[in-house]
Amino acid sequence: MKSRQVCAYGLARDDAGRTLLTGANVLPGGVVAHAEDPAGAVRRFVAEQTGLPVTVAGPYAVSTHLSADGLTHTDRIVFRVTPAGGELPAGATWAEVDGLPLPASPAPAASPGTYQRFGAYGLATDPAGRVLMTLIAPGYPGAGHWHLPGGGTDFGETPEEALARELVEETSQHGRIGDLLSVNHNHNPAAVGPEGVPMDWHVIRVLFRVFIDMPTEAEVTEAAGGSTIEAAWFDPAEVTRLPLSRVAREAVAETAGDVIS
Repeated sequence: MKSRQVCAYGLARDDAGRTLLTGANVLPGGVVAHAEDPAGAVRRFVAEQTGLPVTVAGPYAVSTHLSADGLTHTDRIVFRVTPAGGELPAGATWAEVDGLPLPASPAPAASPGTYQRFGAYGLATDPAGRVLMTLIAPGYPGAGHWHLPGGGTDFGETPEEALARELVEETSQHGRIGDLLSVNHNHNPAAVGPEGVPMDWHVIRVLFRVFIDMPTEAEVTEAAGGSTIEAAWFDPAEVTRLPLSRVAREAVAETAGDVIS
C-alpha cells in the first residue's frame, strides 16, 4: 500500500562554513507529526538530536523522495536554522560537507482517521507586474475568496511539478518556478470531506515565486475539477482590495515590499 509523509530538517552552518550534523552524519530532522508546525518540528528535532536550541530563519529547500520500493512518498523541507548556544552531545558534530546530507525516508507511522496533505502554491506575476489569482468555488473551504494558484501534490510528484501542472489546470498559464518563499500549515480537526465525511485535516503548503513570461487570458480548464471557478489577472493595487484566502493574504503581506506594492 502506498503512503505519504512530510519530513523537516534543519540546516545550520558556522562561521567556517561547516554544517551541523547528527551522530549519523546527516542533517537533524524527522517526520512532521499530524497537526505539527513544520518549523516547530525542526526546532524539536535539532534540540533532541544535537542538544542545541535553534531559531528558524526560513525555508531553504524543498524536495521529494521515493523509497526504493516506490511505496513511500516523502516531502522533505529543509529550514535554515541558527543555534542559540549549548553544547554538542557525543556524536553530533560540525563538519565540512557537500550538498545536503539527508537521511533515507523513515517508515511512515500509521495515523488512522487523520489526513495530511502537502501542497505547492505560487505567487505569480507577468512582465507588467499583474498578479495571477484563482477564485474558490462554492462548496469548498474558503468559497468566494481569491486564492493563489496551486494545489496538492500527486504521489511521486515534486512540488515544482505539481505547481506547474496546477497553473495550467487552474489558469491556462505556463510558469517559470522561482525561489521558495515560505512554508505554512493549517490544522482543522473538524473538516468535512467531499462526501460529507468528517476528517482530522492537516495541510502543509510551500509557496514559490512564479514568473509568467508569456501571459494569456486566464481560464480554468476542465482538468481543474470543481474547486476553482474562475482565474484572473489583477493589478497589484487591486489585489489588496480583493476578498483573499488566508494563504493569499499572508503571501501578499509577506511580499508587500517586493512583489505586491
